[in-house]
Amino acid sequence: MDNAFLKELIDRYEQATFTVEKKLDAMFREVMPNALTIDQYATLRYIRRHSRPTSSELAEAFCVGRSSITAIINRLFDKQLIRRIPDEKDRRVIYLALTEEGMRLSDEMIVLMQQVLEKILVQFEEQEAITFITTYEKLASVLEQTEERGRK
Repeated sequence: MDNAFLKELIDRYEQATFTVEKKLDAMFREVMPNALTIDQYATLRYIRRHSRPTSSELAEAFCVGRSSITAIINRLFDKQLIRRIPDEKDRRVIYLALTEEGMRLSDEMIVLMQQVLEKILVQFEEQEAITFITTYEKLASVLEQTEERGRK
């Protein structure tokens, strides 16, 4: 790719990403219960999707330090949305799971988030939406592969 064209693409990407992230964050915050942050919701969602993760797994998945994840976990625990489950063989290993209230709130939030995203996606033609999601999935895959190569 030509350097000038690449620079233009990067500028467009940066502007679009800034706008999308800020607008979506604002839309999500509007439907978020007062007691929950976007990071806390994302953590609940991850715990729901991945059976009994550890805090180390969460830190790696969210690309943050363990202290950041610990703070989120502690807040969710204090709100009685998650529970800590010690490993039967190694008590130093603690698994995380949703409580009934955490599951209920997660169910509620999934519906609300889908409603927000639905309002956006219906503005695309079906093929545009498929192309967008396919390209976005490819971006996710490229980023994961780049990260894996960086670890080797």
